[in-house]
Amino acid sequence: MELEAKSVDRNLLLELKGDIDHHGARNAMREMELAVDAALPRKLVLDLNGVTFMDSSGIALILWAQQRMQLLDGSLLVCNVPPQAKRVLDAAGISRLVTIR
Repeated sequence: MELEAKSVDRNLLLELKGDIDHHGARNAMREMELAVDAALPRKLVLDLNGVTFMDSSGIALILWAQQRMQLLDGSLLVCNVPPQAKRVLDAAGISRLVTIR
């Protein structure tokens, strides 16, 4: 799991690449936490275009990001979700809690 961060004017874009499984999500969460703490964004965008596989660990990652942004009085957007990951998110009903495009 790779994570690339780009921050501009309190907007933080995190591009995730690879598998979001148990091991990948743990590493991604550490990197996400560092990036969010450094940028203190008003808006966090998670770009999942490079995600090749996602299981329930990806749900936990997205919910963590949502909670973190609520604490910062900011917003979260999840975008470019591949079909396999979209099925996982849809099955969990995540779109009721998080904005997904």
